[in-house]
Amino acid sequence: MRATRGRTLSQRQAALVLLAPFLLTYGAFLVYPFFRGIWISLHDWNLLAVAFNPDAKDFVGLRNYERVMWGRGIVWGLAAPFWQGLGLLGLAWAAVARRRLGKGTTLALGIASVLLIVLPGFHPGEGGRWYDRRFWPTVGNTIRFVAWTVPGVTLSALVLAAALNRESRAMGLLRTLFFLSQVLSVTVVTLIWQIMFSPRQGLIANVTEVLGASPITWLTNEQFAMAAIVIATIWWSLGIAMILFLAGLQDISRDIYEAAALDNARGVRAFRFVTLPNLKRTITLVVVLQIILHFQVFGQSHLMTQGGPNDTTQVLVRYIYQTGFRDSELGRASAMAVFLFVIMGAFSVIQFVLGREDAS
Repeated sequence: MRATRGRTLSQRQAALVLLAPFLLTYGAFLVYPFFRGIWISLHDWNLLAVAFNPDAKDFVGLRNYERVMWGRGIVWGLAAPFWQGLGLLGLAWAAVARRRLGKGTTLALGIASVLLIVLPGFHPGEGGRWYDRRFWPTVGNTIRFVAWTVPGVTLSALVLAAALNRESRAMGLLRTLFFLSQVLSVTVVTLIWQIMFSPRQGLIANVTEVLGASPITWLTNEQFAMAAIVIATIWWSLGIAMILFLAGLQDISRDIYEAAALDNARGVRAFRFVTLPNLKRTITLVVVLQIILHFQVFGQSHLMTQGGPNDTTQVLVRYIYQTGFRDSELGRASAMAVFLFVIMGAFSVIQFVLGREDAS
C-alpha cells in the first residue's frame, strides 16, 4: 500500500513538472493579459501618458463601455426590419421544429433570434446620438463579413471534400494544392488578391474586358470592397475546413452507403440522407470555429482597403487597434476587446451545447 501510494504521488509530481512550462506560458501570455485587459477597460488609460507616468490613469468603472456602446436618448423600435424580421422567423422555426432540432439547437436558435430582434432595434431617438458613432457600424461590418464568409467557406470546403474523397494520387495532389493557400501569410494573400482585383492588370479585369464589360474597381468601390475581402478570405480559409470535412467523410462506414444503395439512395440522395446527417458534428465544429476565427479579421481589411472606402470595410479588431495604438485610448480599446471576447465566448458555449447534444 505504501509503495503504491508513493508511486502515485511521484506520478502526480512528474505530471506537474511536465505541465508547468505550459501552465506558466499560458498564464503569462493568455490568462494574465485577459484580466489585465478587463482592468484597463475600467480606467481612463492613455497609452502614452501611462508609459511615462504609471499613475496617469483614472478609474472610471463602466464609463468606457457606455462610451463605446451607448449614447444619449437611445430608444428601441423597428430600426432594422430585415434583421428583426429574421429573428422573428428564427423564433417561429424554433417553436415549430423544437422536437426535430433538439433541446440544445432550439435553445441556441432561440437565443440568437431574440438577440436579432432586440439588439438591432436600439437607435437614437429625437435629439439623441451614439457616443461612438463608428462602433456599431463597425460591428455591423464585422457581422456582415462573418455572415458571408462562414457559409462560403463551409459550403465550398464541403463540396471540395466530397469531390476529393477518393484514394488516388491525383486526389492526393489536388488536396495538397487546395490546402496550400492555408499556409500563406495574410500579407501574401492580400498581395495576391490586390493584383487579382486590380482594374488595370488584374486577371478579373482582363476576363471582364474579354466579355465586353468595364472593369470593376473592387477595392475602392463601396458596393464591392467587402465582397473582395470575403472572396480573398474564402480562398485563404478553405484548407483547414476541407481537411476537417475529409476526416468526417472518411469516418463514415461504407456499409451505410451500401445499405442506402439498396433503397435506391445514390448520388445526391445518398449525400442528403446519409452524408449530411453523419457530418452533423463536423459541420457544427467547422461553422463555430470559422465564426470565432473570422470575428477576429484584421489583416485583410487593414492591408487591402485600409478600412475604406468610407469605413465600409472597417472591422472590429482593426478599430480596436486604431483606438488603442493610434488614438492612445487603451481603456476604450480594451472595452471593445472585452465585447469581442463575449461574442466569441457565446459561440464557444453554443458549440459546447450542440456538441453535448450530438454526443447524447
